[in-house]
Amino acid sequence: MDIRSLMKQAQQMQQKMEEIQEDLAKREVEATVGGGQVTAVMNGKRELIRLTIQPDVVDPEDVEFLQDMLLSAINEAGRKAEELSQKEMGALTGGMNIPGLNLPGMG
Repeated sequence: MDIRSLMKQAQQMQQKMEEIQEDLAKREVEATVGGGQVTAVMNGKRELIRLTIQPDVVDPEDVEFLQDMLLSAINEAGRKAEELSQKEMGALTGGMNIPGLNLPGMG
C-alpha cells in the first residue's frame, strides 16, 4: 500500500469520524430509576441534556435517597451513551488495526 493511498484512507476515516460525532451529539439515551421517579437523558457524547425528578420523590427528610437515585440515573445514562458511542465508532473502525493508532472500537 502506498503512502498516498494510506493518507487518503486516513482522511476519509477522519471525515467519517467527525460525521459520527455530530450524529452522536444529536442522539439521546435515557435511564430511569426508582420506578420512573428519576430520569436522566444524555446525548451520545455523554452530555446530560435533561434530568426529570418526580415531585413525590423530593423528601427533605431523606435527601440521600434522592441523591442516590440521581447518581444511579446519570451513571446508567452515561453507560448507555458510552455503549452507543462504542457501537458507532466500532462500525467505522471494525477490522482495522493500525499499530500506534488508538481509536475507539479498535482492538
